[in-house]
Amino acid sequence: MKNTYMLPVIMLMIGACGRFSNKDRHSGSTRIVCLAKQYNEVIYALGAEKNLVAVDLSSTYPSAIKALPTVGYHRALSAEGIISQEPTLVIHDNNVGPEQVMQQLKKMKIPMKTFADSVFTIDQDKAMITELGTYFGRERQADSLCRILDAQMKEALTNSKHYTDTPRVVIIHFGRAMNIYLAVTQKSTAAKMVGWAGGVIPIEGAKGMQQVSAELIAQADPDVILLTDFGYDRLGSIEKIKELPGVSGTKAARSNHIYRVEEHDLIYLGPRTGVNVLALQKLIHAKQNI
Repeated sequence: MKNTYMLPVIMLMIGACGRFSNKDRHSGSTRIVCLAKQYNEVIYALGAEKNLVAVDLSSTYPSAIKALPTVGYHRALSAEGIISQEPTLVIHDNNVGPEQVMQQLKKMKIPMKTFADSVFTIDQDKAMITELGTYFGRERQADSLCRILDAQMKEALTNSKHYTDTPRVVIIHFGRAMNIYLAVTQKSTAAKMVGWAGGVIPIEGAKGMQQVSAELIAQADPDVILLTDFGYDRLGSIEKIKELPGVSGTKAARSNHIYRVEEHDLIYLGPRTGVNVLALQKLIHAKQNI
């Protein structure tokens, strides 16, 4: 009888190892654990994902990646989780931890590789794509991604010259704690993207994203508010968002210029940066048509 009751628990534990499935659908001797969301997106865009066996929790694009097991948040990794995947290679961007986990992996002599870890410009973005393409033997695909990125950025920057306004844009990550705002600052990758789209982030800060008060949101008085997917979906409607402290009196709330954005589209540069900037333009310049 005891074994009968334990079976569902055992099955639940097995299923919990992956976000949707823990089945290893990869074959061959190469087993890659990649701990950088931007690298993972490029790997999939190159069509080089065959040997990926696990990723970190922040790797959420493309949707197919959610079928892979996760080994923890990239700065709060589990050594046991990584080791259990029997990797022949761990890829990361130096933004990983804790240190004791990385030291444990080194002691076990698990091969590790990093690529470009400073990607703040389009040229650096293309260099990262090219480097990954060369490593995975996908040079032709990498070149195609870079050419598409160049064309999309040229279109976006040309569009920006025709706008007569420079909307003030506040990007809010409204998390699990009520009335606590994490807002994107001028130091962020998202601020660069908003600038390329013809807008401006009015919130200053030493970090790319930081906690701000409702009063600071009201003081910024944005023309447009972008809410990341978690907070937007949690609140469920523009009317609910407009009830948030500091939001209701803003120009954005009065004009209903409040939109949902995917967080992973704004926090790093990658192969889709051009198309993401074009999408931002449509949101923040909703009053104008080119």
